[in-house]
Amino acid sequence: MMAAKCPICGKPSTAEYAPFCSKRCADIDLAHWLRGDYRIPAEPASENIPEE
Repeated sequence: MMAAKCPICGKPSTAEYAPFCSKRCADIDLAHWLRGDYRIPAEPASENIPEE
């Protein structure tokens, strides 16, 4: 069975920081999320929101 690779650096992941290999790589990934680097593609929200 192959060990999973860290999505940031490609080294084997560790159980403590899974799916990352270290705290450093986990923190790098968190920074990507906080900066908004990871986004789900979607259409802009319509400004014609019905009032209740």
